[in-house]
Amino acid sequence: MRTKFIYLCVTLTFCVGAISFFFHAFLWVFIIIIPIILLGIKDMTQTKHSLIHNFPVFGRMRWWAEWMRPKIYQYFIESDTDGTPYNRLSRNVIYQRSKKATDTTPFGTQLNVYETGYEWLNHSISPLPLEKGILDPRVTVGGPDCKQPYMASIFNVSALSFGSLSKNAIMALNGGAKIGGFAHNTGEGGLSPYHLMQGGDIIWQIGTGYFGCRNPDGTFSGAAFAERAVLQNVKMIEIKLSQGAKPGHGGILPAAKVTDEIAKIRLVEKGKDVLSPSYHKVFSTPLELLYFIKQLRELSGGKPIGFKLCIGQKSQFIAICKAMKQTKIMPDFITVDGGEGGTGAAPLEFSNSVGMPLREGLAFVYDALNGFGLKKHIKIIASGKVHTGFDLVKNLSLGADMCSGARSMMMALGCIQALECNTNTCPTGVATQNPNLYNGLDVNLKKVRVANFQYETVKSAVELMSAAGIKHPDNLHRSHIYRRVSANQIQTYAELYPYLLKGSLLEAPYPQGWEFDLMQSTADTFENTIKYT
Repeated sequence: MRTKFIYLCVTLTFCVGAISFFFHAFLWVFIIIIPIILLGIKDMTQTKHSLIHNFPVFGRMRWWAEWMRPKIYQYFIESDTDGTPYNRLSRNVIYQRSKKATDTTPFGTQLNVYETGYEWLNHSISPLPLEKGILDPRVTVGGPDCKQPYMASIFNVSALSFGSLSKNAIMALNGGAKIGGFAHNTGEGGLSPYHLMQGGDIIWQIGTGYFGCRNPDGTFSGAAFAERAVLQNVKMIEIKLSQGAKPGHGGILPAAKVTDEIAKIRLVEKGKDVLSPSYHKVFSTPLELLYFIKQLRELSGGKPIGFKLCIGQKSQFIAICKAMKQTKIMPDFITVDGGEGGTGAAPLEFSNSVGMPLREGLAFVYDALNGFGLKKHIKIIASGKVHTGFDLVKNLSLGADMCSGARSMMMALGCIQALECNTNTCPTGVATQNPNLYNGLDVNLKKVRVANFQYETVKSAVELMSAAGIKHPDNLHRSHIYRRVSANQIQTYAELYPYLLKGSLLEAPYPQGWEFDLMQSTADTFENTIKYT
């Protein structure tokens, strides 16, 4: 684009010069062409904005449009992928917080408080003072069998693979994690050098393709896993069972994209299609999953091992809980992804119509673990459109111990939701492998913005808890959050998602609504045990 801009400037200069020669309009060169050229040179040499660095002069039209329209129009009419005013507002907050700009709003609530679905936190008449020591609450991840527990932040970077994101984007995210002391999930694309260069803490995700820890035939390689799992930066390992964007669906990396670098990172053969199956080959039952967790824990030297899933059939997660009770093998953490989550490309039907939404899935996982008496040693990570401090508070109140975000972190990098993630033409250089585009993303600048956003979001969550008289995230519960369920009816999360008593799923009589899923599940298989004839 910059080359085209230079060619355009030269052409315009020649044309105006020719016109000036014949029509004595030489002053137009100074009035129009030279200022455009100077502005273009300024845009190409600055690093603050990736968009106008990659698209000199023309990229400024985005900011001109935002400046010209009324602010109230920006808040309520601006397009967004899920169409809700709340998320349109939160996107602006992300940009502001990443730049350490003013993130307050005038003229009161910008949302319709009488609209069904509006949610809020009730404050205390005696709020707690903010203390410096509690602005960065930490969670210890690691059960009884873990030898290297990890002190995690309550807000981390969710799964984002190199290949889907550019190397500059990956380095900026990990650099932000290093500055802010939070963790960065690699995504299933493998542990790349760009995840390690900045020195930030890593959660290494192992997907169905076992990229970075596989044999030539695509099966899991314990030796390759052990070689990378013991790296100092790798703090936790996450087995991906499914993801919110396309649960139950595999993927393919076309042969044309399998470069020397990608082949080396993923341990695949260059120039051939790389398949990510929809299922794991190393296990096929709940019991085998837990034995695989035990194997990874041993190979990694006792680091925290967990798994990620979007909840589908409830009986299958219950089957995993039954396998935990039977084997006494437990994951150190479980990441719950929402069906509304995901930043990568996915089939429309899977993206919109498959998988349980985060709130329902999160409440179910907490209740199932508590009902089987397992929650004490297992931390829950909530992932799925986590944008603001209030998102953190809501998830923590439902049972999460910590949260992770993907799209919000991408926006902190400068993503403008151009919706070109799957076309390799991302204009801000975040989701592309085109060096002409990703070279415009300044790693040193953007990593600071990622750290700023994470810090300000956690700070906002702590401020909300303090306003409600809550000293620590562990003290949050479902009665703290309210939702308008109709024009004249309000319910708390505790009423919408009633708690189960600890151990209530271990023997009959079972809580109402759980009987059928408990009857269908067994530790020996993911299949339903009840057959219909």
